[in-house]
Amino acid sequence: MNLQHDRIAALCEQLKLDRLPAEWPGVAQTTIDNSGTHADFLEAVLQLQHDGQNERRRQTILRLSGLPVVKTLEQFDYAYASGVPRSQIQEVAGLTFIERQENVVLLGPSGVGKTHLVTAIGYKAAMAGLSIRFITAADMMLQLMASHRQGDLKGYLNRVVGKPKLLIIDEVGYLPFGKMEANLFFQVVAKRYESGSVILTSNLPFTQWSGTFGDDETLTAAMLDRLLHHAHIAQISGQSYRLKDKLKSGQLQKKTKAATLE
Repeated sequence: MNLQHDRIAALCEQLKLDRLPAEWPGVAQTTIDNSGTHADFLEAVLQLQHDGQNERRRQTILRLSGLPVVKTLEQFDYAYASGVPRSQIQEVAGLTFIERQENVVLLGPSGVGKTHLVTAIGYKAAMAGLSIRFITAADMMLQLMASHRQGDLKGYLNRVVGKPKLLIIDEVGYLPFGKMEANLFFQVVAKRYESGSVILTSNLPFTQWSGTFGDDETLTAAMLDRLLHHAHIAQISGQSYRLKDKLKSGQLQKKTKAATLE
């Protein structure tokens, strides 16, 4: 039994230095082996604790982010997805748009990789220690309507919409909104305007957005004015990214031929 080790462990617990009790002896030995100084040892254990706290913060952000899965840009197959503006995506992935409170809009047909890209950018932001929130437009609308009915719309806008450094809204335009829903979505965009970044994906060109937002051209124009004032717009085209593996292996082609023969 080492009383000094016990006292150090007790002090670490009181100071919430959770990584040090188990790891400082190893750091001490490494410092001795490398003929390091007391200052070298102190710097090493403080860095160890700092890294641990940052990792916990990243994991907490990730857990609360709403990201459906973990995706990275390194996993994205640009060779297949030739319709993706790679240089533009890489620029956005630098995350400086978040510091400048700018927006990103990805437009393109279903299946071309928009969700993968925004999920990967969201994951990168989380790993950089930035708070994020990922949600589909349909789920956000359900939550907005519920908050409105419960008289808590302002609270929802503050907690969910206004709080994260980056808000990702996926699949705008897949389901049409009524006039009430369109007004609520407008409030989301207005809440974030010049106060926080939004990444948004849609399968529709901007000229068709009014049909999604209650056929209200005035509201749609006002919303797009705020959304696009400081925005990076990426137009994505190409074949379905979701089917790339089946297409490469020939499975989809075989199925198509079999269906034709029948």
